[in-house]
Amino acid sequence: MYRLTVFDTELLLLPSRAIYVSSLNILLVSDVHLGKSETFQQAGIPIPIQVNQSNLDRLSELCHQFQPQQLWILGDLFHARTGMGDELMQQWQRFSEHLGATVHLILGNHDRPLISLLAPYGLECHTGVIALGNLRLSHEPSPDSSSLNLCGHIHPCLRLRSRLDDLRLPCFFHDRAQNLLVLPSFGEFTGGYEMTPTKDTVMYAIADQSIVPFEGMPLYS
Repeated sequence: MYRLTVFDTELLLLPSRAIYVSSLNILLVSDVHLGKSETFQQAGIPIPIQVNQSNLDRLSELCHQFQPQQLWILGDLFHARTGMGDELMQQWQRFSEHLGATVHLILGNHDRPLISLLAPYGLECHTGVIALGNLRLSHEPSPDSSSLNLCGHIHPCLRLRSRLDDLRLPCFFHDRAQNLLVLPSFGEFTGGYEMTPTKDTVMYAIADQSIVPFEGMPLYS
């Protein structure tokens, strides 16, 4: 893990693509995209559905480890209506029933068309930006000068190239000039968007179980 303090709030950046805030006792993830494999299968693309349970198992392990009072999902918990079959929703219910934390969902662009389907599943849904202490939670970036905006949506990754390797690593993307910290996508089957570094950015790359900060322009060799 990596300890980052912004606006007097300590954030634990976790290699499991999550953030824990001990002062608020909250765990944050973004872009889980449950049901994406089923959506692809219906389009004729063979993707294993075990990825849903794998994502929920990882999230359950994090909640067991940190015992948060609240779990905040910063958008795109589900991928599409076509992926929300009975098996997936039963998996979600089993997960949430044994969680021991209130689950808050800030509706992302994939969740918004599904709002009418979410009522039975133990989610407290939010349509706008949420202020918690010195944090500003949203799905799409919504920076503010007086607080740190934690968001998702972008699926940031860092590209490292050399003569022998060409790596794309998921990362936490911190734009210090905008007071913006973008979480990597929590889901295992979500892809990533290659971020462009500047002098004001720090990219906290996830490599196995380590987090490695790259400040400014990374070195290519």
